[in-house]
Amino acid sequence: MRKRRLFIAALALAGTCQPLAAQQRPDLRTMTCAQAQSLVRQHGAVVFTTGQHTYSMFVSNISYCDRNQQLFVQYGPTRDARKCPVAYECKEPLFPRGGFNRWD
Repeated sequence: MRKRRLFIAALALAGTCQPLAAQQRPDLRTMTCAQAQSLVRQHGAVVFTTGQHTYSMFVSNISYCDRNQQLFVQYGPTRDARKCPVAYECKEPLFPRGGFNRWD
């Protein structure tokens, strides 16, 4: 009897987790440029599928970046544009803001 309850509980737990695993990333290539930009503005940060085996995160503002990162315009392939300025990406700058000073 105890094993049966454990089995039923495990089955119920597995049933609640399945919809989360079934969610997919939005495909940037199937959207228009305006739709992609609107989706990022609406959600703040979105991970898009950008190719057959690639994906990328697009952010709307600096609050999604680490302290030492900056915003850079990120382009992506959309249905109506090969190079759409969808939103931003967080990257460390090539040269720090204060410059290089070995003696600080």
